[in-house]
Amino acid sequence: MKSSSVIKLSKSSLKNNLKLIKKLSGKAKFSLVVKGNAYGHGIGKYVKMAEECGADHFSTFSYEEALSVKRNTKNNPAIMIMGYIDNNYVGDCIKKGFEFFVFDFYRLNRAILEAKKLNKKAKIHIEVETGLNRTGFHEKELEDLFKLLRDNSGYLEIKGLCTHYAGAESISNYYRIKKQIKRFKKYISSFESNEIYPEKYHTASSAGTIIYPKTRYNLVRIGILQYGGWPSIETYVYYLTNRKNKKNPLKPVLSWESSIMNIKNVRAGEYIGYGNHYLAQEDMKVASIPVGYTEGYSRVLGNQSQVIIKGEAVNVIGVINMNLLVVDVTSFDNINIGDKVTLIGREGDQAINFSSFSDKGKELNYEVLSRLPEKIPRKIVD
Repeated sequence: MKSSSVIKLSKSSLKNNLKLIKKLSGKAKFSLVVKGNAYGHGIGKYVKMAEECGADHFSTFSYEEALSVKRNTKNNPAIMIMGYIDNNYVGDCIKKGFEFFVFDFYRLNRAILEAKKLNKKAKIHIEVETGLNRTGFHEKELEDLFKLLRDNSGYLEIKGLCTHYAGAESISNYYRIKKQIKRFKKYISSFESNEIYPEKYHTASSAGTIIYPKTRYNLVRIGILQYGGWPSIETYVYYLTNRKNKKNPLKPVLSWESSIMNIKNVRAGEYIGYGNHYLAQEDMKVASIPVGYTEGYSRVLGNQSQVIIKGEAVNVIGVINMNLLVVDVTSFDNINIGDKVTLIGREGDQAINFSSFSDKGKELNYEVLSRLPEKIPRKIVD
């Protein structure tokens, strides 16, 4: 059964982005963050494609996402769970060799218990609190933490020491991030003075990797960059500063296409769609596209977004419906039901990026992408 739209994933664009990420990461290894259904790209197909492009380390938010990565990869990549694991599945994480964050004694004690049952080491990353005030061990807990780690060293493989910055993509957070960097260095000193040496130190996201190069350590966690987006306009400007080539080096991996479902002539003076949000001021020709906010096309984009048809950008008019949007196609002499409509992507000289949605809808790149439903088919293209 044919879907009303399809999302295409460009393998060549991903290869391009990974090449840049390797340069930015320097000597540090990079882990591709694929939480949120791989930022809406479709985790199953995406990790398969990423592995084919050379990726060998993935980060997820949950145990379920980690399972999806494992099912869809062939070369046994490292899989790191940064967030949620139901307590009943900690043992399964250890069995399957997943690495996972430990940010409190509740999870650490469970990891030790399950590791002892299995007689197999739990691969843990110890998250410490540096100022985000979300998850992570606090300095005052270190003495008890060190004792627990030493007493159970036979059941724990300390894969990493980590933290998360509170908005490295924004200059407004500069002093807060600097304080976090300083605190993390203190944690490193504390661990090493207690003869505990994690395999990896990691703190940097995409933004941190670009703006704070000293935070790369030997592992970075790359999210939005791999997909062809920038964490913020500030990050993009920072990257371009002092570079001769001012061209955007990233290429969007995702494009989104639909087709025309219906074409209608509307007389001047008639309202189009629900309510009185759009009045035809002249005779018009409009087309209905079977995509709406159920498919992730935000309702706030009514009367302020565009799609591409036959290489021409045309306006979305009226309110975005649950499963439908309307566009102005008055300028076309020859247009037909079934003609392709590009919602996100490039056609000729025209391009609509997912960042365009965030600019108009006041949403983050991450939010726009992760809201794209799983029900939309994903297709890998060159």
